[in-house]
Amino acid sequence: MTQTSTPDAEALYHALRDQAQALMPSADRARWSVAGIHSGGAWIAERLAADLKLGEHGVINVAFHRDDYAKKGLHSQAQPTTLPFSVEDRNILLIDDVLATGRTIRAAVNELFDYGRPARVALAVLADRGGRQLPFAADYAAATLELPQDRTLVLSRQGEGAATRFAFATEARA
Repeated sequence: MTQTSTPDAEALYHALRDQAQALMPSADRARWSVAGIHSGGAWIAERLAADLKLGEHGVINVAFHRDDYAKKGLHSQAQPTTLPFSVEDRNILLIDDVLATGRTIRAAVNELFDYGRPARVALAVLADRGGRQLPFAADYAAATLELPQDRTLVLSRQGEGAATRFAFATEARA
């Protein structure tokens, strides 16, 4: 699904949840763990884990693996990576809200490998807006978007866990 208007994040979440269910059928779920990239991906992972009754989910902080760390420093809201499962030989569903250049995904994969060597990493995103600078592609993208280069897509949430509701807004790129 390709679109140019602000997408319905809640509808995209439902599509992503259905794709994750197909990826991880009930009989196979014990082999999978879910980890979301701070912050939007972590919100999605939290809700997905609750909706699919997966138990605990992980949160990946990419701050120390960003290629612009020396220039920007540590983000004031940065939280440590939390993985309440062993990464070694696990199938990991890595989740982010928006895939653009691929630089955040590269940093997340580097962080994930600091904790072990997963058997497989699958990438799921609500929106793929293109503009890749690195060779990363989502295994599961609920939507493909076309946005002007001077705009960014920002996810917001209300509530927590299974009660979370998502919304997207477009903003001027900082």
